Amino acid sequence: MSFHEDLPSKIKRTTSKQAINMAMEGRWQEAVEANQAIIEKFPHDVEAHNRLGKAFLEMGEYARSKATYEKALKLDKYNAIAKKNIQRLDLMGEGAAAPNSNTEKAEPNLFIEEIGKAAVVHLYQIATGDKLVKMMAGDKVFLKVQDESLAVVNIRGMYLGLVPSKYALRLMKLMEGGNKYTAAVVASNETAISVIIRETYQDPSQIDLTSFPGRKLEEIQPYSSDHVFHGEVDEEGLGEAGLADDVAEPVEEAAGEIDEENKDWEQEA
Repeated sequence: MSFHEDLPSKIKRTTSKQAINMAMEGRWQEAVEANQAIIEKFPHDVEAHNRLGKAFLEMGEYARSKATYEKALKLDKYNAIAKKNIQRLDLMGEGAAAPNSNTEKAEPNLFIEEIGKAAVVHLYQIATGDKLVKMMAGDKVFLKVQDESLAVVNIRGMYLGLVPSKYALRLMKLMEGGNKYTAAVVASNETAISVIIRETYQDPSQIDLTSFPGRKLEEIQPYSSDHVFHGEVDEEGLGEAGLADDVAEPVEEAAGEIDEENKDWEQEA
């Protein structure tokens, strides 16, 4: 095959990487323009349609997002990412007509492996599905002590669920002693939600105490071009079936949120 015959593919590959990088940096309007440019030249590119749908979704343009995902599904009737996001948008309802002001994206370094400093946990006593479905992988959340429990809330203080007691009791004691933590959604759908919690500051008085003893977090790398969550790490990446019972391998959920989510970012970024 000659260089010129292969040139369109090279241009497409380069532009796709640029679109992914724009999404990873939260430059959604630029991501829209980049993916639209790809679709103009390659109208049957399913991945570009999924990335465009993701960009519209992040910008709060839900009608355009759904229409774009529906186009992707027409091109590939078995496309799991398009199906999952259409279902998600249906669950969000027509009332979701404006950008979601209840979320803020976490920094990529939150997802980098560090033994004893971070863990992925499944919340329990979770909020209703209409609240969870609006939370996406990468959304920043916060820990809030409530009596003898440790709750997770979004930036507006809306309750999402409780941290399992095997983590909560230790974390609350460490927080009382001066430790600080940050957290973000790894994967979420209408029936389940998992978050990653990371120690960001250790008080000198607790220098010998570990936040997550015996835990080795699998590296998620949600912002890499190969593994980015979705999911949508779901997007969001969850494989709409839901969260696995054991998030020992958050990569499958988080960045796809990671396989279907893992592709979310790559195909939607």
